[in-house]
Amino acid sequence: MSKARVYADVNVLRPREYWDYENLTVQWGEQDDYEVVRKVGRGKYSEVFEGINVNNNERCIVKILKPVKKKKIKREIKILQNLCGGPNVVKLLDIVRDQHSKTPSLIFELVNSTDFKVLYPTLTDYDIRYYIYELLKALDYCHSQGIMHRDVKPHNVMIDHELRKLRLIDWGLAEFYHPGSEYNVRVASRYFKGPELLVDLQDYDYSLDMWSLGCMFAGMVRVCTLQGSISVGFSFSDLLLTSPHRASYS
Repeated sequence: MSKARVYADVNVLRPREYWDYENLTVQWGEQDDYEVVRKVGRGKYSEVFEGINVNNNERCIVKILKPVKKKKIKREIKILQNLCGGPNVVKLLDIVRDQHSKTPSLIFELVNSTDFKVLYPTLTDYDIRYYIYELLKALDYCHSQGIMHRDVKPHNVMIDHELRKLRLIDWGLAEFYHPGSEYNVRVASRYFKGPELLVDLQDYDYSLDMWSLGCMFAGMVRVCTLQGSISVGFSFSDLLLTSPHRASYS
C-alpha cells in the first residue's frame, strides 16, 4: 500500500464531519443578490460568468454548474469551505441556486487575471520564481488540510500581475486524501498528468499535484527563455504512450 510521505494522517485525525461531504447540508444564499454581466469561460462541468453583487456593487465570479451528481457538487463545496482563508486559494463567497431549475451556482472572488498565453512570455525569471512560490503556498496549505487539487494547470492559476496576486481555482476535481484509498485516475489534464494516472495506479497522493506543478513550471521557464519559439505540446504522457520508433524528438 502506498502512503503519502507528508500529511498522510490529516483526515484520520480529524472528525468525520470534516471530510464527510456526502452528508453536507448546503446553506443556500439568495440568487437574486447577484446579476450576470458577461461570460468569461466554460468547462466540462460548468459555465463561468463575471457577475456583480447588487447589494454592494462588488464584482464577482459566478460559476454555474452543469448537471452532475450531487455528491460531486457537495465535495467541491465542502473542500472550498474547509480551505476558506488559506493562502492563495480562491475565496468562495456564496452558494446559490435557481428556484425553478434548482441549478446551483458558486460565487467567488474575482481576480483580474491575464490569459497565461499572453502573460507567461512577459515574465522574468524572478516573476516565475515568485508565482511558483505563491502557488506552492496554496498547494502546501491544501495538502496540510488533507486535500488533493488534482487539476493543477495554467488555466486554473489566476494571476493579477499588476497586484502580483495569484489564486488557485477550480476545485471541482479535488478530493480528500485517505491512506490506502483508491482514487479515480481520470483526473488532471493531458499535459499535466502524473505517471500514476498513466499506468492506472489508483492509490496516489498529494504528489500528483507536485508533478503537475513541475510540468507547469517547466512550461513557464521554456516560454520565458525561448519566447514561445518552441512548442510545449510534448508531454511525459506522449513519451509513455507513443512507440519509440514513432516518437519525434525534434
